[in-house]
Amino acid sequence: MHPALLAIAAVVSSFLLYDLSGMFFKKKWDLRGKHCYVTGGTAGLGLALAIKLTKSGANVSIVARNQERLDKALKELEAVRQSPDQILKVYSYSVHTSAAAEASLEAACKPYGGRAPDALFLCAGTARPGFFVEQDEASLKQSFDEIYWLSAFPALAASKRIARESESEAKGKKIVFVSSVLGYFSMVGYSTYAPAKFALRGLAETLQSELQLYGVGVHIFFPGTIFSPGLDTENKTKPKVTLKIEESDDGMSPERWADELLKGVRDGDFHVAGDFIGKVFRSATRGASPSTRSWIVDFVFLLIGVFAIPPWRKGVDKTVKAHIPEHREYLAERGLGPL
Repeated sequence: MHPALLAIAAVVSSFLLYDLSGMFFKKKWDLRGKHCYVTGGTAGLGLALAIKLTKSGANVSIVARNQERLDKALKELEAVRQSPDQILKVYSYSVHTSAAAEASLEAACKPYGGRAPDALFLCAGTARPGFFVEQDEASLKQSFDEIYWLSAFPALAASKRIARESESEAKGKKIVFVSSVLGYFSMVGYSTYAPAKFALRGLAETLQSELQLYGVGVHIFFPGTIFSPGLDTENKTKPKVTLKIEESDDGMSPERWADELLKGVRDGDFHVAGDFIGKVFRSATRGASPSTRSWIVDFVFLLIGVFAIPPWRKGVDKTVKAHIPEHREYLAERGLGPL
């Protein structure tokens, strides 16, 4: 073999061995005894995650607004308690404002001497699909209230608390945001939802850099369709053309998505994508974001994206254009079409 080819093969082999050694020998994140603060933990992904955290031996604090649903969630956590020493609590707070988020964190941290949680899982959020022309000032602002601020304010409160801690106390803590695969791309029907999910990515990108000052890890999750009561609610207002585009979407249960989220965080991934589509878009739209530990896998998904995404996008656009006549009728029925 030519000496240059031998040199290239040696370099690639070295990177491959390094990659595999990280996959198999890297120390995993141990949840036992960790305090995990979970927003949106009374249903869907948040509840599934809180249950899995409890099963892993973590101390869990769920924050949500509805006390009845909180009480029900607490019973589910108690049913899978691993130790009598575990601290499992629920707190009825809205985190739509900075003051409310700080109050929720103050209450959740009290049993731990005021120390910031070891991990924040910010799962709260609501989708209200619809056409952009149907929106108004109130609905556009509401989407950020129900998605972006629900995560940004708790993250801000936790960051301020962490900054006051000693280096040894802060090091190793985590803030985990939940975006969506629609934080990588968007399409018809998600004019209020996707912008807020994109904004969460921007916040996570910034904090991934800034919170290294305290030794804090930042992660952001990009799940696809989650089969939950929330999806049923979304589909009531989702445009027919959006439903048509999504009809072949496999989706997964909240439990399976929660598994993928925890796996990604344990592996130290910044962008966590739990299915094939998410991994393709993660690699194809990564920009300057840190790659996963398995850079070779990322490269393979990047190659797939280069060839698969353009025809997929053309197919989506073709479906949208085919709905023009139906859309005109829809607008006319609602008084939004031509006069």
